[in-house]
Amino acid sequence: MQATEEQPVFAAELTPYRSLGPRGFRIMLAISGAICMLHAIFFLATGAWPIGLFFGLDFLLLWGAFLLNYRSGRAREEVTVSRTSVSVRKFSPAGRVVEHSFNPFWARFRVRRHHEYGITSMHVTGEGRHTDIGSFLNPDDRESFAKAFRGALATVKQRV
Repeated sequence: MQATEEQPVFAAELTPYRSLGPRGFRIMLAISGAICMLHAIFFLATGAWPIGLFFGLDFLLLWGAFLLNYRSGRAREEVTVSRTSVSVRKFSPAGRVVEHSFNPFWARFRVRRHHEYGITSMHVTGEGRHTDIGSFLNPDDRESFAKAFRGALATVKQRV
């Protein structure tokens, strides 16, 4: 009987959305690199070598910005709700893990809404502690997660 009580009622892994996949990134980088190189060669050939160097700098900055973007995309959150606990495990891009655990009967799910944008933030509070959830999600994903998570909390609280 103990094993069935520990089965999660709800489990979700939240990850940031990245619209450009690895293949698209390589294609975009190749095209922008070719354009920068053509312009740099033109300016180097006409004697304006400082301008040609700036095209190389532009390309490096673009490459670096996308690398930082993909690095931040490695962050994720694992949210589980069982009869005995609500667990939020946050994984940073560097791999550090922070876990927040709440008693499901004391846990409250707080949602802030804006009339134009929808859900702007989601928090779990309880026993004097709190944590945010899904801060990197887009508005549609926040809505669907909030609905499912709220339903899971209600289900657990009904099974007294």
